Amino acid sequence: MLLARRRGEQVLACSLDLDRSETQVELGTNEWRWREGSYPYLERCRERTIYHWSGAGFEPVARFGTSLLKLVPTDWGPPTFEIDGVKMLPTRQVSPYDDARRKVALIEPAGKRVLDTCAGLGYFAAWCQEGGASEVTSYEINPDVLWLRTLNPWSPANGPGLNVIAGDVSAAIRGLADASFDAILHDPPRFGLAGELYSQAFYDELARVLRPGGRLFHYTGTPNRFTSGRDVPQEVARRLRVAGFTTRIEGDGVLAVRGSSCG
Repeated sequence: MLLARRRGEQVLACSLDLDRSETQVELGTNEWRWREGSYPYLERCRERTIYHWSGAGFEPVARFGTSLLKLVPTDWGPPTFEIDGVKMLPTRQVSPYDDARRKVALIEPAGKRVLDTCAGLGYFAAWCQEGGASEVTSYEINPDVLWLRTLNPWSPANGPGLNVIAGDVSAAIRGLADASFDAILHDPPRFGLAGELYSQAFYDELARVLRPGGRLFHYTGTPNRFTSGRDVPQEVARRLRVAGFTTRIEGDGVLAVRGSSCG
């Protein structure tokens, strides 16, 4: 906006929602106007920071509770988020939104009741809905992540077909009925932050709530492989097999089928 103003332009076509859509703003001398509102120019922006209008000014989309959480821009449009500087979604070679599409396709969501164990920004849920899932139940334990979702135009809203629950799935799953889901997406934080979500007891519960023949995709990444030699994907696959799944390594995770062949 500042560059366009310096060039003497009075109207600028741009995106105000991280490339979700394009709109036009009017450029004044000391403020810019959009729809019925007027806003000050942001003269200085921090790197790797997304801003939102708080009503009094532009503020970074970030919160510090027990950890620093922030929404972080990418080259692709859809943002990622960080917890204490650690990116939660892949961004280097692919959009985090498109990466979610590929992973959701593995569980073939059309017509299915899907359990989304760790909702994050909701990209899995968005593609489940796009893919025709009959119902998506998403759990998110961190209230600050849920707050980030309210300011991210790429995050789906709670509503018909999507039930976002603020809670700990490792505890809540014990109250879910047997075979109550047709597919599961499991994208937990790394093992050091949420070891209970990699436990045999939790995988046994995933098997219990998934109908026979149902598909599970478990994102693992490849942490510690080069530093300690630990192979987390293979560890996960072994535990899932004990729980009654057949498994195969699929990209950066494990695809599993309860009581059926993975082929």
